[in-house]
Order: sequence, then C-alpha cells, then structure tokens
Amino acid sequence: MAAGGPTTDTAPQRRRAKSALFAIGCGWAGLAPHWLDPSLSLIPAITLAVLLGGYSVRSVLLPALRPASVPPVPVPPAPDPWPAVDVVVAARDEEAVIGRLVERISEVRYPAGLLTLWVVDDASSDRTPAVLAELKGRFPFLQVLRRESEAGGGKSGALNDVLAQLKARWMLVLDADADLQSDTLERLIGYAEAGGWSAVQLRKAEVNASANWLTKLQAMEMALDAVIQQGRLATAGVAELRGNGQLLRRDALLACGGFNEATVTDDLDLSFRLLIGQQPIGLLWNPPVQEEAVLTLHALWRQRQRWAEGGLQRFFDYAPQLLSSRLSGAQKWDLACFFLLQYALPVVAIADLVGALITATLPTIWPLSVVAFGLSGVSIVVGCRRPSEGPALPAINPLSLLLGIAYLGHWFVVIPYTTLRMALLPKRLVWAKTLHLGEESSDGVAAQEDPATA
Repeated sequence: MAAGGPTTDTAPQRRRAKSALFAIGCGWAGLAPHWLDPSLSLIPAITLAVLLGGYSVRSVLLPALRPASVPPVPVPPAPDPWPAVDVVVAARDEEAVIGRLVERISEVRYPAGLLTLWVVDDASSDRTPAVLAELKGRFPFLQVLRRESEAGGGKSGALNDVLAQLKARWMLVLDADADLQSDTLERLIGYAEAGGWSAVQLRKAEVNASANWLTKLQAMEMALDAVIQQGRLATAGVAELRGNGQLLRRDALLACGGFNEATVTDDLDLSFRLLIGQQPIGLLWNPPVQEEAVLTLHALWRQRQRWAEGGLQRFFDYAPQLLSSRLSGAQKWDLACFFLLQYALPVVAIADLVGALITATLPTIWPLSVVAFGLSGVSIVVGCRRPSEGPALPAINPLSLLLGIAYLGHWFVVIPYTTLRMALLPKRLVWAKTLHLGEESSDGVAAQEDPATA
C-alpha cells in the first residue's frame, strides 16, 4: 500500500480526468479571447498580469531587497542537548558515487554517537552492494538495508522501509551524489531547532555548473528557485521540499503517513501533506547541498517531465484540502498565484498561440508571459549575486541573463506536453534515475517503470 497519499485503484483515473479538465480549461482560456472584440481581447490577460505582477513584486522582489532576508542566516545557538540525526540515502546502481558520499559524511562534524548514515540499496545490479559491504567494515556509523527488486514503491518505498527502523528526531534525505560542508549538519540542525521548523530544505547548488552551458543554466535555475521560495516564505506563503537535502522531523513525517508511493515526486507530495498538517517548512540558503546537474538536453527533458507530472499530481490530489480552512488566506493566495504562473500559464500560452494561428490575430496572453519572465529574470539576478558557500554561482551579464530567461521557456513545452500525456495516456515510464559522474551513459538517464503507474 502506498503510504501518505492516494492509495485506491481509482487514483490514476481521477488524475487522468482532472488532467483532461485542466487541459480543457486552459485551452478555452487561451482560445476564447481571439473571438472577442479586438478592443477587449487583452483585458483578461492584463487583469491577471496586474494581479500576478503585484504578487511577484510583493513575494519576490521586495523580500529580496530587504537586508534581513538576505543570507547568510545568523548561526543560531547550539541545541542543548544535540538531537540524534539519521542521514538516509536511497541508492540504486550508485557504485560511482556512493563511496564518495560515505567518506564525505564521515567528515561531517556532529557529536559522537548521534549521527547514523542509512543507505538503502534498492536492488542494485552493479557493484553497489560490494562497495557498501567494504565501506560498512570501515565506518561504524554506516547501516545498510538491502531491498529486493520485487519490493516495489520506487524511491518512496525504499524510504518507507528504512523509516520503520529509524529512531532519531531528525531525518536528512540525500541523493547519492550529494556533498555537504563539514559544518552543514551542525548549522542545519541549529537552524531547524531554533526556528521551530518541521522540515528544512537546503538550497541546491550544482557542483558541475561549469561543465557546459546547460549545467550553467541549471545552476541559475536552482538559485532562482531558492530566491522565489524564500520570498514566498517571507510573505506568509509556502515553501517546498526538493528531495535532495531535505531535513525532516521524524514525528512530523510519521504524522503525515510517511512517503507517498503513489506519486512520481515524493518531495513535492510531502510538501503539501506537511502544509495541510500545519507543519512549517523552512529554507536555508547557506550552506547548500551540492549535487550534479544533468549534462544533456535528453536527460533534462526526461527529468523535467517527471517534475511536471509530480507537480500537477499534488494539486490534483490535494485540491480539496488546499481549499479548506486548514490553510490561511495568504497561503491559498500564494498557491493560487504559483499554480497559475508555473502550470496554467504554459498551457494557456500554447492554446493562445494556436488561437492566433487559426484566427490570424495577434497573441493575447503576452502580458502574463511578460510577468512570468520578468519575475524569472529578477530572481536570477538576485540569486546569482548572493554569496554562495558552495560552488560559485554563474556570473550575470546581459547575455547570460537573456540565456537564463530563454532557457526557462522549456517549461512552456514541458508543462503542456506532460498535461496532455497525463490526460490521454493511462500509463507510461515516468521515472528516470539520474546517472552520476563516472557512470557510462549516452544521455545521463536510466529509465525504469515507475511503480505508481505500473
């Protein structure tokens, strides 16, 4: 049974129906203005642009300009006593990087006896089991849990299996390619305890940002994402988990039912369940968790389809709770604006383009696109000019900024494509394991059937 989320056999059908309704609604919103009087065709887009522009200024621009919101966050006093921490890694075919991760965790400062590293070997077919066996003999803090291929549940299933064995107050989830500074855990736990957070997401920094133009753009995107999240949080909005580098208080996680095995993005799904359960999520800019960006367009395409599908799934699955009295008015407004900008706008924009071609008229949705790309540009500039204790953030000049904004246009393809696929196709291969440095692959991904849709 899938923990923490939709578990019935009808969940995929409901998601498919909601995807179809979402596509139809966005399609109508993009097409309809083309049959209005030309003097009226821009009014809907301008009205929404003013509202969402106001949201963008209030939630992103103004917080970014306030000195109090600019990192680094002051180091809080050390907890007394220090709480126990379980670092958890779900690993499948990670022989190239798992040794490096274990070595790095051994160098992380934390009181003796309070840190345990759990690696869940999720039916690896390479040398990962042998590497872990050798490492376990060298590092007493390392615990290894082996799952067989028929265990099911994907990464969420692996995390749920180990969750049943954990006893520490905090659980830090890392990807196998993650890297931390030696003082990251001390500062992260201090920040979480002092702030009363139920979960904290570390900013994600791309360690291979200089590899090519695509990795550089992904590094800019991660900085943009963290800026937007900090701004949303500073204005009573919502922050979200991003998987790698997410710190979870174990009792809060258990209260939400663990990890949802019926979704393709357990982190995004958990973000909403924590929100509905009134468990606050914080975000820490420095120090970041370091990870590898994908190297090719094909790998990016596969990755972003999964992110898009998981992002839409959570809104479809939890819409009634998001509209309930459990959330404040500010949180509902934040989520509505974020949904419109991140998910609805790309689909509406494509329908608008189709309508313009059919009617031989000009596009009408461009004021909203100006707001979205303007917000993105400001966030890129703010984020990349902030101090980073991890890998250096890309330098910003007019050319790099234009490339960064243009790169974000890929969401205007990914979101509509994923929406239509979710509406029309009942099943598909939806999860792609990102391959890490040292692994041989032509594109950087390895596909497997996702248990949520099989």
